[in-house]
Amino acid sequence: MRLILLVLLGLCMNAIAASPKRYLALGDSYTIGESIAETGRFPIQLVAALHERGIAFEAPEIIARTGWTTAELQAAIDLAKPRPPYDLVTLLIGVNNQYRGGDLRRYRSEFSKLLMHAIALAGRDKKQVLVISIPDWGVTPFARGDKRDARRIAKQIDAFNAEARDVCAKNDVRFIDITPASRDGGGETAMLAGDGLHPSAAMYARWVEVIMATAFPAAP
Repeated sequence: MRLILLVLLGLCMNAIAASPKRYLALGDSYTIGESIAETGRFPIQLVAALHERGIAFEAPEIIARTGWTTAELQAAIDLAKPRPPYDLVTLLIGVNNQYRGGDLRRYRSEFSKLLMHAIALAGRDKKQVLVISIPDWGVTPFARGDKRDARRIAKQIDAFNAEARDVCAKNDVRFIDITPASRDGGGETAMLAGDGLHPSAAMYARWVEVIMATAFPAAP
């Protein structure tokens, strides 16, 4: 009888160990994948890439909407009441703060609160939190059609990213810089969704390559 109980216990432990991990993606249009199919979203592609690496995750839970600023994302998280702990939490937010001409100091303050919330949702394990940089939408046809100054947008994006990077450094959280990838051919048709503003699945795939290389490097 004791042997049977030990076998059953072993089977239960193996089942627990094999349970897929939980992933929460927080953000705005870049996380929800505006204007593309659900399968092209970067959180979905990231889970697929992790699966290929032998790391099983459930389908990501996503709290994101096009147009959200830091304050709006925080309000949405409070309303959604996600259930921690998550094995991975990604945070990508700030482009709408920049687009609306938001103040950098206010962004830093609100971003800091979001980061603390993300850490709490990851069971206070900072290694399980990834902050993704804001991409540069100034390279897109939308920006040109709206007669926006690409260099000014780039400068502002860099300033917002610098604030987020500094907050992450002070809290020992990894900051994944996908901004160079967003600028490299980011205005090409293949890299854009049909709206001429948001990334295509192909561009998100580039981001996932950067995330995987930075946060989940393959064993030598």
